[in-house]
Formats: sequence, structure tokens, C-alpha cells
Amino acid sequence: MKPIHKNILIPVSRELAFDLFINRLTNWWPKEYTWSQDKLEEICIEPAVDGLCTEIGPFGFRCDWGRITSLKKNDTIGIKWQISPQRVPVPDPDQGSDITIHFTDAENATNVDLVHSNFEAHGDGYEAYAEAMDSYKGWSYILDCFKKFAALQPV
Repeated sequence: MKPIHKNILIPVSRELAFDLFINRLTNWWPKEYTWSQDKLEEICIEPAVDGLCTEIGPFGFRCDWGRITSLKKNDTIGIKWQISPQRVPVPDPDQGSDITIHFTDAENATNVDLVHSNFEAHGDGYEAYAEAMDSYKGWSYILDCFKKFAALQPV
């Protein structure tokens, strides 16, 4: 299956874009795309190789939904996406797809390039899952939320 490829221009420096993506995920990730919804306390990426991607909700709810596979500060983030087509976290990383996000300089902005691949690892339903993530309600919407949040940052 062909990987999903999304590209967006973020109106901040590369360093700030990277920082916002890693350290302020709670502020921009769409709450409707979490298990906790409007009760979300935190969604975070532990900024180190093998660091966890985690959601924290009410009353100590915790859900690990991915793992950092590569990290180069202000440049690249690799994530093992361990959310199944049924929207259930999957503990086995071999049943997760792969995301790579590159941050590169652009004139007065940052180019964010996202590639989501290896959907086949999710098993049954992976084709419809890939289609959904490639639609406007998938990565396009998520990255648009990121862009809108970044645009609010002081220069």
C-alpha cells in the first residue's frame, strides 16, 4: 500500500514548530481525536527514542498509543502508531504503522512533511483506516489544527 503523504507550511520557525509539536501537543491535538474527549488532561510525546506517546484523562486514565522510533531535534520525529483501525490501542508494536515527520526551513515558515506508512501491519480493516487517515478528517485536519495553533504564537 502506498504511504500517506501530507505537507503543510507552519508560520513559525523550525525550532518553534518542532517544540510546539513535541511539547505542546495537548494545546493543539484535536480533543475529539482522543479517548478522553473534553475531559482530556494531557496528550504527550516523551521526547526520546523509545519514549511513549500517551494520553492522560480523568481519574488517572492513561493510554499509551505509540512510541518514538527516531528523534532528531528540530528536524525529524519517527513514531510507531499503535492505534488499530477499530480505534483501540495496540500494545504490540509489530501491529502498528509508522509515521515520520520532517521539519525543514521555508521562507518565514517551516515546512512540515508527514509520511504515514506500513498500514498493512494493522491487519483487518487497514485499507479503510488508511483511507480515513488520508481524508480531510484524518491527517489534513490534525495538521490544520497544528497550523492554527502555531499561527497564534508570538513571533
